[in-house]
Amino acid sequence: MELSWTETVFSVPVELIDQVSDALYGIGCIGVMVEERDLDTFVAPDPDADLPESYEIRAYFPETAEPGKLALSICRGLAAEMPGLTPAAIRFSGVQQEDWAEGWKQHFSTVRFGSRLVVKPTWEQWQGDDDSALVSLDPGMAFGTGSHETTRLCLQAVADRFEQSPAPDSVLDVGTGSGILAIAAAALGASKVIGCEIDPGACRVAEENVMLNRVAGQVEITGRPLPDIAGHYDLVIANILAEENVRLAVDLVAHLAPGGCLILSGILKEKESFVCAGFCNLGLNDPDIRYENEWCCMIYHREQRS
Repeated sequence: MELSWTETVFSVPVELIDQVSDALYGIGCIGVMVEERDLDTFVAPDPDADLPESYEIRAYFPETAEPGKLALSICRGLAAEMPGLTPAAIRFSGVQQEDWAEGWKQHFSTVRFGSRLVVKPTWEQWQGDDDSALVSLDPGMAFGTGSHETTRLCLQAVADRFEQSPAPDSVLDVGTGSGILAIAAAALGASKVIGCEIDPGACRVAEENVMLNRVAGQVEITGRPLPDIAGHYDLVIANILAEENVRLAVDLVAHLAPGGCLILSGILKEKESFVCAGFCNLGLNDPDIRYENEWCCMIYHREQRS
């Protein structure tokens, strides 16, 4: 049987998993798995377990990729995130399509967030109640995108916000990546959702997932930068790096409608005070801060105009 994919394997510091995963998609990767990790199931890990400093990441490319050239492309593509990475540190092997597909299935399961939101892999059937807001994703494209503590925190925060009244009708997801948060907002009832993402590869993945979930009438994926996006939104989500959240703070708040909710994630605990300082004096209430392992999620609200 012919080999279908080229598998690359190398170690990545835990705090860089998200950034490295996104960068890999930008250079032609068609799937990412993080080894020695159960977080890709979206099931919360044991809080008492010791956390390693790095994980092995497995990135999959079309089999036509020549290993030597591919190694150089990976090192160049990750120069900002991992400047010390060398071709010698990257291992290669061929993977048959059937083996790859079955390998994905060992890592993912259906999980509920709040009373309605359900996230499931495409091969699992859902026989729950009709009121469920169902999101189906292909993990080969979407689940294996990095440190899912941040994604889980966001999914729970989004689910909680839609259980409040009035529920958001318009949503802006900044750095949408796979589109999972934008799709979840649409599934929960938002009529207008914008997912902005400057990485063209991630945009393609998000658009495929939007079509898969049949929410193209509600969700628009765009490569426009945040300042070029018009309008005000009931809910703004930014699951990006702490530094990017702070850099975009004024623009994020400027897109937030009066009475709106701002969800920030992708923030290490050690950067919590840094982010709080970046969002003070911008007309927001003090944040509700939630934690999982070394990550935190901040939920701000803007006062309703009198």
